Amino acid sequence: MINEAAYLNIEQLSKAQNVQLIAVSKLQSNEKIQALYGLGQFHFAENYVQELVAKASALPKEIIWHFIGHLQSNKVKDVVPYVQYIHSIDNLKLLQEIQKRAAAINKKIKVLLQIKIAQEDTKYGLNPSSLNALMQQFNPSHFTHVHIVGVMGMASFVDDKNIVQQEFQTLKNVFDSLKKKYFSNYNHFKEISMGMSQDYTLAIQEGSTMVRIGSALFGNRTV
Repeated sequence: MINEAAYLNIEQLSKAQNVQLIAVSKLQSNEKIQALYGLGQFHFAENYVQELVAKASALPKEIIWHFIGHLQSNKVKDVVPYVQYIHSIDNLKLLQEIQKRAAAINKKIKVLLQIKIAQEDTKYGLNPSSLNALMQQFNPSHFTHVHIVGVMGMASFVDDKNIVQQEFQTLKNVFDSLKKKYFSNYNHFKEISMGMSQDYTLAIQEGSTMVRIGSALFGNRTV
């Protein structure tokens, strides 16, 4: 069963703060996704390519799918037909492949640059030097079917809220810097995807525009 009360509370907070609630449905059953969709939730996120394809093929076409897992270039062709957003851009080659595959089916994909804000080695993302290198090579005129709409980051999984807050502030600063330097004339560059079940209220406080919530909505994984 989904946690309907938690969903309604988080949705109410998100709407009040003009934040998009994204339900992270990885390893959750289609029945749970359908139940949450029935309450009015349209944005869902998946981490694994095969699971995304299977769910998007079986569930209502009105669902807006986000891909938030680490994405390899050779899997882009499988993801692009189903998603509206890809949150995990960490290199130029990946952007180029998305452009190629999206153009082939005349579709525009919204993407976010994944920034490494946590100290954990298991976290992916761009560091300051690789981010600068990517932006130096990025030419918007070459990406007619890709829109960079913002940044995404994952905070450290720790109990110390000060550490998490500092990492969220880092991501907000990166967003502000990119907006000023590269995207000042692009209204679509407006998203900061940060905050999960354990820290979304702090993320919203620090400027998040998208929160990615899984366990608080779905409970334990069932598939």
